[in-house]
Order: sequence, then structure tokens, then C-alpha cells
Amino acid sequence: MTTHEPVMTTEVVGWLEPTPESCLLDCTVGGGGHSRALLDAGAGRVIGLDRDRDALTLAASTLSAWSDRVELVHTDYRRLDEVLNARDIDTIDGAVADLGLSSLQLEGEARGFSFRRDEPLDMRMDQSRGATAADLLRDVSERELADIIFQYGEERHSRRIARGIVEHRIREPITTTGQLATLIRRGVPRRGHTRIDPATRTFQALRIWVNDELAGVERFLRAVVQRLRSGARVVVLSFHSLEDRIVKTVFRELSGRGGDAAAIVRVLTKRPLRPSETETAHNPRARSAKLRAAERLA
Repeated sequence: MTTHEPVMTTEVVGWLEPTPESCLLDCTVGGGGHSRALLDAGAGRVIGLDRDRDALTLAASTLSAWSDRVELVHTDYRRLDEVLNARDIDTIDGAVADLGLSSLQLEGEARGFSFRRDEPLDMRMDQSRGATAADLLRDVSERELADIIFQYGEERHSRRIARGIVEHRIREPITTTGQLATLIRRGVPRRGHTRIDPATRTFQALRIWVNDELAGVERFLRAVVQRLRSGARVVVLSFHSLEDRIVKTVFRELSGRGGDAAAIVRVLTKRPLRPSETETAHNPRARSAKLRAAERLA
């Protein structure tokens, strides 16, 4: 089974300070790495959410030793109010959200997140609902597709890539990651050796689009802060600039800076924390992680 190495667990535990009385929310439980660290540090109760059923299966195995202190729920983290209300929980003692794509999703067969294998072009985090990337690419206009690739992938060759995709689908549908990656690479001019594959940014953009990820981040942050007890903290790990910008902006607004609203939180990280050199050497996927934390005031 594919394993996933959780990022910055020491920092997450340090900010959330779990105790036997704590009820903590792991909003993107994934393989269970952060929940395991919190439970091992003494958290009395952890509720783990994820919209990926495969992730929940792995988390259940990872957290089996703490089965009496953990509950796993198949849901989107934007629905945390429903989860807490159903359990008569008014406030929680802390929350963590890891917004990155896990190794389970990247390496899992038939998920469509990676261009390293030729497989069905799915890209849904929750495969039980919604349209696949192949479905959406069938009907999207060239202009909208170019905007998506530019905005979510920060890809400057977005218009050429979109044109190539739309021209190709007239002849045949785009149904696999291999087809899509080939079309993207044709739309990116070659200028010697590049550090990343030319398809990387576009695959990121399409994944964000398929799962409506960025809208979900802001909605989640505003919801989770309302459920924190006074003095409780939320920790967010992001892995690309678009997500981090949203976290920074929302925390700033909720802290009362730049507006007339009263402060709800205190931002604990003036700048995002980054993984140590030791951690990135051991786990290269951690290198792009940024951690921000905030504390509920009252």
C-alpha cells in the first residue's frame, strides 16, 4: 500500500498542544499522519475528515491503535459545521488542515493526478461524485480553459496549451493523462533543460479546477475559526502560492487588520514557517510546504 509522509508534524503538535481533554479536528486526515502525531502526543479525541475514501481506508489502518479516540468521516472539510453539529460539539480545541496532494493520491492507480503514468483522466479527490477532468475538458471553451490554466497554474503559455487541447478534442476526446500531458508539452516552447516537467503547472491548474479547491480554502477557514474555543488554534499547511495567499489574506482579515471588523484571531506566524533542511532531505515533497497558524481570541 502507498504510504504518505506527513509534513511538519513537530510544528503542528507544537502549535496545537494536545492534552487528554482536547477535541481536535484533522480537516484533511489523508493517511492519518498528523492525527497519529496528535494522538501520540496525548490528544483525547480527534475527528478526521476527508473526501477521499481511499485516504480514509489508509487512515483507519494508521490510527487503529487509537480507535477509541479517533473518528473518521467521509466528507469535504467545508462541511465541518454539519459534522460537529451532528455530534453536538459546539467548540473544538484546535484544528489542522494539510492542503497538499498526498502520495496516496499521486501514486494511486486510476486517480489521474499524475502524468507519470498513462491512466484515466479523473483528478477527483472524491471519486463518488462530480465530473472528472475528462468530462470537464470535453465542454469547456478555449478562453475559459486558458484562464483556468493561467490563474490556477500560473502558466504563461496557457493560451497555446488551451488551443492545442481544444483543437485535439475535435478529432478525438481526451481521456487519459498521457494524452493530456503530450498535448501540454507540445504547447510549451522548449528552451533547454527545465527543472520541472512542462505539464506540471497545467495538471495542478486542472486539479484545482476539478475539485474547486481555492474556493474551499477560504470557506473552510472562516468556518473553522467560528468553531474554535477561546485560545484554541488552527494550523494550515499549504503547498503552492495561490493557497498560501488565501490563508494569509483570510487570517489578516480575521485579525482585524485592513478593515473595520473586530479582531477574531491573533495571527501566530508573521511569516509562514518552512520545513527544516533535515526534513526536506528526508522527504523532498515537504520542500514547498508553508505553515501558518492563528489563535481564536474570544
